[in-house]
Amino acid sequence: MLLVVIGLTGGVSGASAQTPDARQPAKAVDSQRVEGDAVLALADAAMNGQKPASRPELTLGWQNVFLKAQQGTFVPFTVAVTTPGTAALPDAVLVYVRAVRRGVEPLRAPAADRARRPDRRPTEAAPEITYPVDAIFPVELAAGNVRNARVRRGFSIAPGDYDIYVVVRERPRSVVSAASPRAAVLAQRLTVPDFWNGELTTSSIMLADRLTVLPAPLSADELIERPYVIGQNEVVPAEDSRFQRGEELLVVFLVYNPTVTPEKRFDLQVEYHFFRKGGSGKAGSDPPGTHPPARDGERYFNHTDPQRFNPAVMGGQFDPSGGQPVMAGQGVPLAAFEAGDYRLAITVTDVISGTTVSRDVAFTVGS
Repeated sequence: MLLVVIGLTGGVSGASAQTPDARQPAKAVDSQRVEGDAVLALADAAMNGQKPASRPELTLGWQNVFLKAQQGTFVPFTVAVTTPGTAALPDAVLVYVRAVRRGVEPLRAPAADRARRPDRRPTEAAPEITYPVDAIFPVELAAGNVRNARVRRGFSIAPGDYDIYVVVRERPRSVVSAASPRAAVLAQRLTVPDFWNGELTTSSIMLADRLTVLPAPLSADELIERPYVIGQNEVVPAEDSRFQRGEELLVVFLVYNPTVTPEKRFDLQVEYHFFRKGGSGKAGSDPPGTHPPARDGERYFNHTDPQRFNPAVMGGQFDPSGGQPVMAGQGVPLAAFEAGDYRLAITVTDVISGTTVSRDVAFTVGS
């Protein structure tokens, strides 16, 4: 399955970068091709274990979650782009994302038997090699003296093990930047889960800065740049798992595949238990109670009231068997948490079947 690719000219095509507009000046079209060839070459080199020869003028960070898609798994991701020095970020960059399935030979299109062109451009019929994700898109970063920015996008992909390659390359705006555009490459391994096996499961547990209810659904074009929108809820991911005592720990996730009876009954219970790390506790040393046991080196700290999700709470029109996920989560003020490392243990119980799944979230509270 090939991701919809956003062409250099800003259009959308179902299989590859959009054909340049014939009305554009020839020099502009040639410039776009040169840019595209350059990012592809950097990704090819990364696949072969080579690193960019230039000094690290840009650094990249990766963050992603996994959600159930209409087909396969949806992977919203955030690429953090920073400059390690004092220089500001480029005003505009070209971002390329490629997914390669580990242990599987990339598919070759019918044109693969033709001689490979020296400029690495696709042949007239089709690209020589196709990848599960092969997306290139321009991004305008914040103008001015800005040293870090975040690019958010997403892709759908079949479950499995992948190597992800991300290239970020400066788009020339001047003669100086055209002569030596800044670029960086990131390689990331992903194991993509299967949400379509019918078993009780959850999405990734998302740590969020905020959760916003939108007044209306977004258009398809808006969703491209806002991949963390779920229905009419927009999750703004936290930059990391470190919080201050004056902040709130906000966790959001989706529950998939609960048991639904012929009468459309379902019943889920979600529990949240906190453990403080760094103590001298031993696994199972806590007094018996209604919480999961502590692990070595941690002590039970606190919990919130369980949540219940059933037709009485969600409304009679809510039907998980039709593909609607149950959105769960908690907002917990951290004022009562001393500085230190913690583990949030989340337990989801399907009351009808008795099935449970557990998830852990590690976070740190600063002083």
